[in-house]
Amino acid sequence: MTIPRWLAALLLATLCAASHAQGMLLKLPTRDGITTNVWWEPVDGARATVLLFPGGGGGFGKVDSGQPSSRNFLVRSLQHFRAAGLNVAIFGKPTDMAELDVAERTGAAHLADIGAVVDELRRRSALPLWLVGTSRGTVSAAAAAIGLPPGRVGGVVLSSSLVNLDRPGALMQQNLAALSMPVLVVHHAKDACVLCRPADVPYLMRDLKNASVKKLLMLDGGGEPQGAACEALHWHGFIGMEKQAVDAIAAWIAAPSN
Repeated sequence: MTIPRWLAALLLATLCAASHAQGMLLKLPTRDGITTNVWWEPVDGARATVLLFPGGGGGFGKVDSGQPSSRNFLVRSLQHFRAAGLNVAIFGKPTDMAELDVAERTGAAHLADIGAVVDELRRRSALPLWLVGTSRGTVSAAAAAIGLPPGRVGGVVLSSSLVNLDRPGALMQQNLAALSMPVLVVHHAKDACVLCRPADVPYLMRDLKNASVKKLLMLDGGGEPQGAACEALHWHGFIGMEKQAVDAIAAWIAAPSN
């Protein structure tokens, strides 16, 4: 029996779509008349869920061949998080914000969006939910961890954090003393971004004085940095050591310790 060409093409397209069916784009209503995009990839037998906050202006790029296209450290490491046994959600952008700068990331509207997304993720999975931010995304993760009601999230991970107190958005400008949950800080020893100087990280650790458990992982390694020092493909984005960084994060989430 000869299969018509149009049917063969349809079957091929269906198979290709199925091969990328691990993840899905969610358009969640988060405020009155506003929706927020979230990329969601659950994992069979997961031990926790991570909600990732990319840096820069936020978002995870276009969905290309069934995967988010952003080169941000957290986004391009999505499959490493999955391989470590974690459900993965990536926070996108709401329909009324083209960019998530530091002012937006600490505002009431952003916190309302995050709260609605957290509620939906908790509905989808009863596993512990962790907030994981990188670069400017640490502003979102810290603000949400501070602002959400107790018990909504299990802990927070801050990677390549904004720690230069001379610049807007430094995490120490937030009420970090309000954090009583486990907090992991991950930084690259060669991070050359002026906003994220490794020498300033101890001030962040100092202000996390009420965290139930806190840990600093100052990583080194990787290679082939490209572009500007504050961009995703430099040491700031753990270039060449994405799996090592994610495995360290996942291991600590599984067993937080000082």
